[in-house]
This record gives sequence, structure tokens and C-alpha cells, in this order.
Amino acid sequence: MAGGIRLRKGDEVMVITGKDRGKRGRVQEVRPRDQTVVVAGVNIAKHHTKPNPAKNQKGGIVEQPMPLGLGKVMVICPHCGKPTRIAHRTEEDTKERVCKRCGEPIVVEQPA
Repeated sequence: MAGGIRLRKGDEVMVITGKDRGKRGRVQEVRPRDQTVVVAGVNIAKHHTKPNPAKNQKGGIVEQPMPLGLGKVMVICPHCGKPTRIAHRTEEDTKERVCKRCGEPIVVEQPA
């Protein structure tokens, strides 16, 4: 692992390679140990479940997003609206993530 993970939960990303190339979604989960992220609505797998009356669970086919490798996604800058790489800028004891294209800071809106 050469450097830290530049993605955070809540970032909007675009898939740049694979079967879901071109799709966009929000990062639901970051897994630094596996170097993967789970993106909403991307890389969907169908999981067949049996009914379990003890847990009040219905059977059927459940769709769930599977993890993607970090190298397959790029952050979308909220200012330019284009996929970009991320730089870091340190100013007076604060470190912020910055868009490489426009230089604007990338701030994640945390869901309430």
C-alpha cells in the first residue's frame, strides 16, 4: 500500500473500468485492508435467500452491491463535475483534499 486511501464514505465516484464503466454512485463503505470500496448501485450481485420464519425473513432474490477495487473508481469533483485525481493541501494545521483539475477543496456532505 503506497500511500493512504483518498476516498471517503459519501464521495461521489465514477467507475472507469469493467462491466459498470461510466456509472456513477456514492461510496457506501471503504475497506482499506482489502483496498476496495462499495458503491451504491454499481457492481450489483443477485443473492438467492431461503425463507426463514424464525427471523421473519422472506425468501427470494436480493440484489446487493459488491466491492470494487480502488483502482477502478475516480472521485468526481463537486465543482468541475468531472472525474479527477486528489491532492492534499496543508494550511495552518489543517489538511484538506483538493481537486487536481481545478484546485478547489473536495468536501464530503455527511448524511444526517
